[in-house]
This record gives sequence, C-alpha cells and structure tokens, in this order.
Amino acid sequence: MSSDLRKIRVASPEDAPEILAIYAPYVEKTAITFEYDIPSLPEFRGRIERTLKKYPYLVAEQDGEILGYAYTSAFVGRAAYQWAEETTIYLKENKRKTGLGRKLYRALEDICRARNVLNLNACIGWPEAEDTYLTRNSAQFHGHLGYRMVGEFQKCGYKFGRWYNMVWMEKLLGEHPDVPEPVIPFPELKAEVLEKIFSACC
Repeated sequence: MSSDLRKIRVASPEDAPEILAIYAPYVEKTAITFEYDIPSLPEFRGRIERTLKKYPYLVAEQDGEILGYAYTSAFVGRAAYQWAEETTIYLKENKRKTGLGRKLYRALEDICRARNVLNLNACIGWPEAEDTYLTRNSAQFHGHLGYRMVGEFQKCGYKFGRWYNMVWMEKLLGEHPDVPEPVIPFPELKAEVLEKIFSACC
C-alpha cells in the first residue's frame, strides 16, 4: 500500500487496542470527552461490539495503522427518534487538521443516507473561553461540514476543576417525507453499498 493511501473500513472488536490508544489521550488531557477515566480494554471492546449490532463504526487506516475512528449511536433511544443518530469522531492527535476527519465523516454520512437516516446530531464540549483542555475547534470542524448550532447547555460538565458548557449541532441529510423509509440496521446494509461508499471516500 502506498504511504499516501488511506482507506476507510468497518471497525472490528479486534481493533479495540488501537482505537482505545487514540481515545485515551482525550480522556487524560482534554475536556473534549467528559469521561474521567480511561475505559478498560474489555469495556472498550464491548462498546465497539454493542455499536456494531445496529450502527456504523468506521476506522481510517494508513499502511495498516489506524489513524482515527467515527461511529453513530442512538440519539435518544425512543422509537420516534430512530431517524436521528448521534455522531462521534476521534483522530490521532497528530492527524487532526489533515482532512482525515472530513473523509471519515463523509463515509459515515453516506452510510447513514443509505440506511435512511435523516438527521445527524453531535454533542460537543464548549468552553466559555478556550483553555488548555478545551477549544472550540470541534464545533468549528462540524460547522465546516454543514452542521448548525441548535442548543447550548450551561456549565453541565465539570472536569479538571472547571465547568464547561455543552452544545448540540445538527445536520440534515435529506428531506423529511410524511412517511419515512424504515431505517436499515447497519449489519443489514449490503456489502456492495459499503464498498462503493468506501471507494468514493478515499
């Protein structure tokens, strides 16, 4: 594989050690995640397994190394919300602002469209003033990809001895018909659909 070639593929529970290694610094050093403690490897592997039962969980790879990951999950969990899903993305610290996040999100969005998902929602930590632990970069990244700010919760996260706000951002993937098509669980999406999406993204 060329050193410049990146590919996006479906994550596997066996990827858990590499994916957890990407996530851990965000827990330890930032308020990008409001989680305090790094999950154990079995717990993190379980998270991947549970997600893949219904939702897409993707990794971006270069020369066999995982550089970042993205997935969706239930927005709220009630039946009426099933056409909306929450997005999550994390990249290796030295791979941010390289275009990798955009490629991952493009694949994730295309998969969601193919599954008849209509809304994507991102829950993002938001500092009243940027500091060592949290900037507004994540919200700006989502804004560049077409997400819009729809709500802000005040001082709802406390980490590193500081209070942080949280914002919701939303992207609409399509028109909302009177009778929407059923949402297709990710494992039921046809392999040829995935192959086409991954080929177009990389």
